[in-house]
Amino acid sequence: MPEISRFFGIVIKMFFGDHAPPHFHVEYGSEKAVLDIRTLIVMRGSLSPRALGLVVEWASQHQSELLDLWERSSKNQSLYKVPPLK
Repeated sequence: MPEISRFFGIVIKMFFGDHAPPHFHVEYGSEKAVLDIRTLIVMRGSLSPRALGLVVEWASQHQSELLDLWERSSKNQSLYKVPPLK
């Protein structure tokens, strides 16, 4: 699963050919979650409130890039890195 971004110990990944709806995977220490790209709602798993806030802030800034990456991953095309939250 390619890593597409990393910031403050949070790792964002996306699978090639994953199931709908468009989403990304988050790992923060032992915490794991899957977030819907369009709604930014946690579909599976959980994150601490602080980590979730940072992830939602980052994802809202890069939503169009995440949707583009989702399209690329569904076609098994190479993925690119998304800038981290600063």
